[in-house]
Amino acid sequence: MKPWLAPALAYVASWLEFQRRYHDQPGCAFAIANGTDIVLEAAFGSADLATGEVLTSRHGFRIASHSKSFTSAGILRLVEEGRLRLDDKVGRFVDGLHPAIADVTVEQVLSNSAGLTRDGPDNGQFLDRKPYCSKAELLADLAVAPVYPGSQRFKYSNHGFALLGLVIEAVTGLSYSEWITDEVVAKAGLLETKADIDLWGHRPMARGHSGKQPLDQRVVIPADNPGHAMTSAAGFVATAADVARYFAQLSPKAETSILSALSRREMTRRLWQDDEASLGRHYGLGTISGGEGSWRWFGHSGGFQGFITRTCVFPEQDLTVAVLTNAIDGLAHPWLDGVVHILRTFAESGAPSPEMRDWTGRWWTIWGANDLVPVAKQVLVAAPALLTPFLDAAEITLEGPDLGRITHASGFSSPGETAELQRNETGAVVSVRLGGGRLVREEEMRDEMLARYGAAGGA
Repeated sequence: MKPWLAPALAYVASWLEFQRRYHDQPGCAFAIANGTDIVLEAAFGSADLATGEVLTSRHGFRIASHSKSFTSAGILRLVEEGRLRLDDKVGRFVDGLHPAIADVTVEQVLSNSAGLTRDGPDNGQFLDRKPYCSKAELLADLAVAPVYPGSQRFKYSNHGFALLGLVIEAVTGLSYSEWITDEVVAKAGLLETKADIDLWGHRPMARGHSGKQPLDQRVVIPADNPGHAMTSAAGFVATAADVARYFAQLSPKAETSILSALSRREMTRRLWQDDEASLGRHYGLGTISGGEGSWRWFGHSGGFQGFITRTCVFPEQDLTVAVLTNAIDGLAHPWLDGVVHILRTFAESGAPSPEMRDWTGRWWTIWGANDLVPVAKQVLVAAPALLTPFLDAAEITLEGPDLGRITHASGFSSPGETAELQRNETGAVVSVRLGGGRLVREEEMRDEMLARYGAAGGA
């Protein structure tokens, strides 16, 4: 493990726990892999707000469109075995399709460039208004002409990946769930991953939750809908650790994988740009990608009623990050970006020196929390309420064990002024002075505010 990674992981966990509280989200589970080894996993908050069940790292989440990356790996395993080709027409395997759909290739469907309908004429299955499509309903939707000709543009399609599930069934002679469990999930060594909710059994399961509007409160969304014909597009259930463990194996640089390096390179290659959006994302074969330079990433995201999830692999860094949330307004996307912001800050700055060990922790004023985070030979003053906590962070350079100077900061902050650790009679740090301000621990700040202002509502 790189020297900077352990302190970075410690701050990631602290920051995410604060973020969940700060944004009043039900729960968050996350995992980070270095290579294919899980080096950090944690869970915060509630698995079910109605019962108060505490969320743990062993709770399953509906990971929704992450399922597409499992389906893609399954197709590529069949390609490696010579049982189908990427340029095969899907009509070779599935009857009853509109002729224009029957004529598109497996690769076009995998890359979301086949021009297919996203969710059919009634997407109530994703709005919790009806069950997920049966095979008959799916085929009825796919008997209608596609929206665009093949290979005209990137156009995301859940129906397309449901169609690939039918292709797998036709080639293998087995149900999608049975074959994908044996040939992808089991062979990848995943013990906390199932193709659909009805296979999860009695394992702990996170419940989904609504946003606070329009009811001014969250309600539980059971999210126990079987995937039926949509399983290969959106059915999977897994823990954060298993998601990270699986996606790490898809890196072209992974030492062990269920796929050849050639298949992994093809799967994660940037084939189609989402050029009508501003996020700079691309789609490959069942994977999303983005980023630049040594922090280029691939992975996938998922949105199931009550859940938002996201996973990214950074091949050059040999890191994989999975963030799972159990709310329909879950912050999995910005939180994962925030985790990467933290990792990059430590990677670029380096591990802290041993003499800085006391310059750490979360410190409060009435204005909120500040984190002292040592890196290399500076102490950064981070703002944990921000989605990018090191943005414009002041830097403290030490002048003694308990004394430092703010050597880099916004002109609206306190550049050039002193920073000091203040200790009690036992030598423990009990407060921090930054310029003219005294910062204290959370419990002391709570007591101070209650003494000065009383409880909420003046009680």
